[in-house]
Amino acid sequence: MTDMSQTRINQSYGRRILRSAFSGWGARLGLAWVIILSFVAAFAPILANSMPLIASKNGDIIFPILRYISAEDVLVMSAFLVLLVLWKLRLTFSTKLWIFATLVMLAGFAGKAFVSPPKLIVYEQYRETASEYDWMVLPPIPYSAKDYLRDYGDTGLEAPLSDIKRNHIMGTDENGADVASRMIHASRIAMSIGFIATGIAMFLGIIIGGQMGYFSGKVDMLGMRLVEIFEAIPVLFLLLTFVAFFGRSIYIMMIIIGVTGWSGYARYIRAEFLKLRKQDYVQAAIASGLPLRSILFKHMLPNGIAPLLVAASFGVASAILAVATLSFLGLGLVDEPSWGQMLNQAVKSSVFNWWMAAFPGGAIFLTVFAYNLMGEALRDAIDPTVTKRED
Repeated sequence: MTDMSQTRINQSYGRRILRSAFSGWGARLGLAWVIILSFVAAFAPILANSMPLIASKNGDIIFPILRYISAEDVLVMSAFLVLLVLWKLRLTFSTKLWIFATLVMLAGFAGKAFVSPPKLIVYEQYRETASEYDWMVLPPIPYSAKDYLRDYGDTGLEAPLSDIKRNHIMGTDENGADVASRMIHASRIAMSIGFIATGIAMFLGIIIGGQMGYFSGKVDMLGMRLVEIFEAIPVLFLLLTFVAFFGRSIYIMMIIIGVTGWSGYARYIRAEFLKLRKQDYVQAAIASGLPLRSILFKHMLPNGIAPLLVAASFGVASAILAVATLSFLGLGLVDEPSWGQMLNQAVKSSVFNWWMAAFPGGAIFLTVFAYNLMGEALRDAIDPTVTKRED
């Protein structure tokens, strides 16, 4: 037996699936784009901001940007850094999950307790006082997403690099805000809705689908009727209805997409658990008197979660696309940057503003395409016919 074969035997099923899925260039490119986008979304206030990162005033070194970091910024940046560290640690998935949840909760509480940015920021005043600094270091994009540059008096839709006084590499929108900055800050909304909505759907799908597959019988029959009811709900029209009655809230969008999207995940888990419940190790766990929670989520779920990862990759892409569609229709978040809302500005005026279509549209396309590439790769890795042919 070769060393490669021995290595494959010693690996867990999940690791073999991930290793096989991300061996191709398509899945790797998709993963690279998602990692880059996640980094940009997490550190958006540092990458694009009108405030200096570091400055010198009367000989003292100060960090002006820290005064405008919000509790949400602390939470998101902490979550990204914790994920990055946990990715390298050799711990079980459940241990990583508990550590991640604990540290992120502590970061959230710390942000709420110690971080209090001003509620109203007048960027024009801060530009007037910039001369007080001896020197300063600005972010890569020296404009905030809500900085409309009103002190210049001649702002509006501008093509990229068309103004020699202001360096807007992606141009400006109809309000004079920098498109590159809004693109960066909009990525946080897109990624958060995609991940959180899919997380809610997966959680519900695993709980309900696991019960259906393990108990079968009447529980399975009632669960399948519930699945069929939720699959018949038109998500986009439900989002439009809730937006009309309860306002444009990112949390409402997350909950609706998550609560209405669990049925597909429940089907996958049900099918896997129906096969696994007759396996010898499951019967041994039952005979040993282990609690139901341990049997379902410690013994059965790790061996049946692989198809769920395929559905999750497509689910994140669908959630991002749904929110972009809502924003494009003018029913997205109020006064918050979003790719769909910027895409809408490309066709609002009598002249086609190509930069308002190319950059947001390209971001939506690349993000959805990246998740589809990873989903296809995971599906091929799970397919036994493809695996056998490659061997």
